[in-house]
Amino acid sequence: MMNKTICVVGLGYIGLPTASILGTKGYRVVGVDASPDVVETINRGEIHFFEPDLDILVRSAVHSGNLVAVSKPQTADIFIIAVPTPLDDSDKTPDISYVEAATRSIAPYVKTGDLVLIESTIPVGTTTGAVLPILQRDGANQADGVRLAHCPERVLPGRILVELIDNDRIVGGIDDESAEAAAAFYETFVRGQVYRTDAATAEMAKLAENTFRDVNIALANELSVVCDPHGIDPWEMIKLANRHPRVNILQPGPGVGGHCIAVDPWFIAAGEPNARLIRTAREVNDAKPDWVIGKVREAAAEISSPVIGCLGLAFKADVDDLRGSPAEIIARRLMDEGIGELLVCEPNISDHAAFTLSTLDDVLARADVVVLLVDHKEFRSLRPEDLGDKIVIDTRGVIR
Repeated sequence: MMNKTICVVGLGYIGLPTASILGTKGYRVVGVDASPDVVETINRGEIHFFEPDLDILVRSAVHSGNLVAVSKPQTADIFIIAVPTPLDDSDKTPDISYVEAATRSIAPYVKTGDLVLIESTIPVGTTTGAVLPILQRDGANQADGVRLAHCPERVLPGRILVELIDNDRIVGGIDDESAEAAAAFYETFVRGQVYRTDAATAEMAKLAENTFRDVNIALANELSVVCDPHGIDPWEMIKLANRHPRVNILQPGPGVGGHCIAVDPWFIAAGEPNARLIRTAREVNDAKPDWVIGKVREAAAEISSPVIGCLGLAFKADVDDLRGSPAEIIARRLMDEGIGELLVCEPNISDHAAFTLSTLDDVLARADVVVLLVDHKEFRSLRPEDLGDKIVIDTRGVIR
């Protein structure tokens, strides 16, 4: 199978790591991206976002000649679609237009016997209800003999290269032949178990994984809000509650961000009246930034000409990924409200379109109110004595 050509459509957080791993495994990989800057960057053997060790892998795959980036698809034996599936903020419905466009772009090159894999997160029914009809309508042979499967990614930013190989995978085929072909491919580079199922089950399983985490984070976030008027430290309380052998409450924060946990539950809840718990959890987590802003507003009201320092903008610790970040939402809202002078420290990026970034030392020296929004390693060593008489709003339970 290693002599086959793979066309990866979408060279973002999933597509580029996948393409580079496959290139280093001996496959000939053609990576497709709509951005000329991304194509040029990758063909220089460089990367356009940070992920540990990705630069080394991309450089190796490109310099070996096994990975080349282009702007349009080419003929291949295996096609992988790894494009975004954003959420329409106006009505919380999933937007599969990128997946549909990617499918249309590869359809003229798909031939009998090829394998088409959808790694993008998609609503249930998309593989058979949207992707397959496009291939049947626009494919070179009307998708005659084409194997099609949904194979959702399940990796953690900061550990993508490890988890792409080590994690178990689910492959959901439109038929048994598709599932077997997809499984045989992933088993050439995945050390985890590869589980075969049908496309709809694979689609729902991916959504259920992130919904599970969202619902549990909502419990932690709601508990933190309930604890506050009682003067209870929610992190201490949760640590004690988790001493029960069958309890594992997650940790509260300023909300939920990223491109998965804050988005995927809506792929189930949109238009589904029975998804009451899922919808409520989303509402609880989406409301947490408002609660944090309220705490900042209360603190700033006690100070004349307050200086507010926000620590962190990323959606999680030790990454430069700001997608859907509640920390960034909070910082932008504080700036828009003009409660006081705003200082923002994000050690994982060098600049930001909306903020002039400050150093940690500057925030500690000048801020009257310090809002810890992300538990980056640069902040985890902070102790109460480092903050003096500043008002501290610690949304991550770090400063103890």
